[in-house]
Amino acid sequence: MSLNETPTSSRVHIGFFGKRNAGKSSLVNAVTGQDLAVVSDVLGTTTDPVYKAMELLPLGPVVIIDTPGLDDVGYLGEKRVKKARQVLNKTDVAVLVVDGLEGIGAPELELLGLFKAKAIPYVIVINKCDLLSTIPTPKPNEIYCSATTMHNIKELKETISHLAVTEETKLRLVGDLVSPSDLVVLVIPIDKAAPKGRLILPQQQTIRDILEADAVAVVVKEFELKDLFSSLAKKPRLVITDSQVFAKVSADTPLNIPLTSFSILFARLKGILEASARGALKLDSLKDGDKILISEGCTHHRQCDDIGTVKLPRWIRNYTGRQLDFAWSSGGDFPEDLSPYSLVVHCGACMLNDREVRYRQKTSLDQGVPITNFGTAIAHMQGILRRSLAVFPHILEDLEEEDKEFKGLGSFPAQEIKGS
Repeated sequence: MSLNETPTSSRVHIGFFGKRNAGKSSLVNAVTGQDLAVVSDVLGTTTDPVYKAMELLPLGPVVIIDTPGLDDVGYLGEKRVKKARQVLNKTDVAVLVVDGLEGIGAPELELLGLFKAKAIPYVIVINKCDLLSTIPTPKPNEIYCSATTMHNIKELKETISHLAVTEETKLRLVGDLVSPSDLVVLVIPIDKAAPKGRLILPQQQTIRDILEADAVAVVVKEFELKDLFSSLAKKPRLVITDSQVFAKVSADTPLNIPLTSFSILFARLKGILEASARGALKLDSLKDGDKILISEGCTHHRQCDDIGTVKLPRWIRNYTGRQLDFAWSSGGDFPEDLSPYSLVVHCGACMLNDREVRYRQKTSLDQGVPITNFGTAIAHMQGILRRSLAVFPHILEDLEEEDKEFKGLGSFPAQEIKGS
């Protein structure tokens, strides 16, 4: 993936939902102007959610999701419906497609209830309006369209764009922490788990955000970091490290230079840092026999010393001294029932959009299961959680006020980065 491409996690996710043969796939093709979805009169033609990253004017980079019919039947039908429902957890804008000849029934009403419960902006599309003798006055949130004649397709795209407007005040990944000409050091291990010939997405995005802030990014491996400090004429404003080498990087980075990790930056970006920090402290109260879910937002080829399946379980067992059980999930497969687990340890979620990350956190906390992420958990186990959070003084202060355990993490001072 090139730096010029918008990652899937940063795109607006637009889901098309409805019954079988309501015309979802035809409408997807009409809205995108492409034959993205297979169209057929056969019930249940779309058997799995179909994802397509593209540019949708006037909105910009989006992911279009065509889902199976939510009235599907039988054993396989139930599985398809479950897959379609899971799409809701990552949907930023929902399009409910209704067959204009049949109108809104129980399946559509159930979907509307789910949209409202999950606070998903939505529009109701009464499709196949070209087959109606007259087109009624639309109700609020409704629009009459025809995928065949393209009636109101432009208006539908404009409606989707309006619903997808995001807050302009959204946090930057790292750009709000630095000023022009600041020096930022990124520590990136190149080991067996590193992809051949490229950097992973969090590293790419961080470098890009530093450059957009008109700051200077210096990339180094962990073993060259100490020599780098001695050769620099200018003190770095910030050091960002891969969590796997947190301990060494912390030991080699002078205390007057702020330090954090890619994973912690992503937790802040997606609004889950505070809960992740609290969850990391739960490592201290685990008991023999407790079960931990390690969840990753993407699927990838496992290496011999993979962080999720090998390193983290080893580190957690060594840190806690407990006999623990581990389970794993990856990609879109996040359990709905988390009652078997005492803790969820999630990856940095660079491949998931904000809505799905918040859904996973809420699912955990609603069931009374603490959740943390790789970076905060590793920082706590290395005894440097307070140092890694000191770059966000307001977050650290809030955590100390709400949870006295943070007072015992050491006396490393919180420090403002930008403008300090």
